[in-house]
Amino acid sequence: MAAPLVLVVLAAVTVRAALYRSSLAAFIAERVEVASPLNAWKRVVEGLALLDLGVSPYSGAIFHETPLIIYLFHFLIEYAELVFMITDVLTAVALYLAIQDFNKVVFKKQKLLIELDKYAPDVAELIQTPMEMHYIPLKVALFYLLNPYTVMSCVAKSTCAINNSVIAFFILATIKGSAFLSAVFLALATYQSLYPLTLFAPALLYLLQRQFIPVKLKSKSFWLYTMQYASLYLCSLVVIICLSFFLLNSWDFIPSVYGFILSVPDLTPNIGLFWYFFAEMFEHFSLFFVCVFQINVFFYTIPLAIKLKEHPVFFLFVQLAIISIFKSYPTVGDVALYMAFLPVWSHLYRFLRNIFILSCVLIFCSFLFPVLWHLWIYAGSANSNFYYAITLTFNIGQILLVSDYFYAFLRREYYLTHGLHLTRQDGTEAMLVLK
Repeated sequence: MAAPLVLVVLAAVTVRAALYRSSLAAFIAERVEVASPLNAWKRVVEGLALLDLGVSPYSGAIFHETPLIIYLFHFLIEYAELVFMITDVLTAVALYLAIQDFNKVVFKKQKLLIELDKYAPDVAELIQTPMEMHYIPLKVALFYLLNPYTVMSCVAKSTCAINNSVIAFFILATIKGSAFLSAVFLALATYQSLYPLTLFAPALLYLLQRQFIPVKLKSKSFWLYTMQYASLYLCSLVVIICLSFFLLNSWDFIPSVYGFILSVPDLTPNIGLFWYFFAEMFEHFSLFFVCVFQINVFFYTIPLAIKLKEHPVFFLFVQLAIISIFKSYPTVGDVALYMAFLPVWSHLYRFLRNIFILSCVLIFCSFLFPVLWHLWIYAGSANSNFYYAITLTFNIGQILLVSDYFYAFLRREYYLTHGLHLTRQDGTEAMLVLK
């Protein structure tokens, strides 16, 4: 499997290197779908210029990245293109190794449940075989490295690529069962963009499974392990934040980074749901609705944790999708990360209801983004409503896609225990309905 992965990596690096040397690089870097006010490369360059002049990069309203990022590129600015290419490769390799281990766990769990007669007798066709699972890690790496969204983020030098890499290593550490490294990388991901805080729940559930600790509120071992993992996470986060303070000798980065993410003061158009809504809103209503919009990212965590407590990796996938849809400054790089996991759920394809239509919606929206932007900004023959309409369509498409996978996952799990051929009490064929 190493040789195909190397070929995929070489192809991905070649594509990126060619685009860096083309005239498209400047065009892609300016696209609002690829770079947001939070992670645009030109803002990092502006922050570096202020730092070189001895001025705090957070003294203005331009730079909103974390101190560790600016100090990273303070030393590696001349090798920025190489840094972003290596970051993408490391992300793909981390996902590859994580899914490789996850498949081994899934196969062992399947084998155990079959031996214990937990599955219905007529569901042999639903069981994943080693042959089916063999190429899934390679497909995940392929889906990430050669996804146009990922390629554009890399070429635009969006720091979203670095966030994705940190999350990928967090996933790898979690699936490997390392609570310490999982907590450290989760703290680093939270430090970078705040929203990965919601990934604490699926990580904890997976680690509890690895330790064979039951998820019961009355269990002392459950609370002990939860407190240990939470302590590791919080201590790591405090250390990283204190390190940032010592680098800058100032706490200015907290309102400039996290305040900026939560209050959404910059209404530059992007592929998210915030910008148009708050541009049209009266000022005295904005605080209430900012809170309502921000709650969306965190609101679904507890219900999903209850429903998917036995399936934390699928929970993690859904939570990544929710973050990419409902965060305040999303880019296509965020979408690329959760889409890399789609091959992991290839066994659900037979239960998906609208996959072709939703795929077409997302593809057409991706092509229409620059078209409607041009009509609005340059041609003047459209307005912001047109661009926001395609943004809404794109996000609705993502929501329906995740909902479709969620329905398919629950349906397969039900069939595994109750059998494929469901019948009513009168002997007629029954239909499974998700409520």
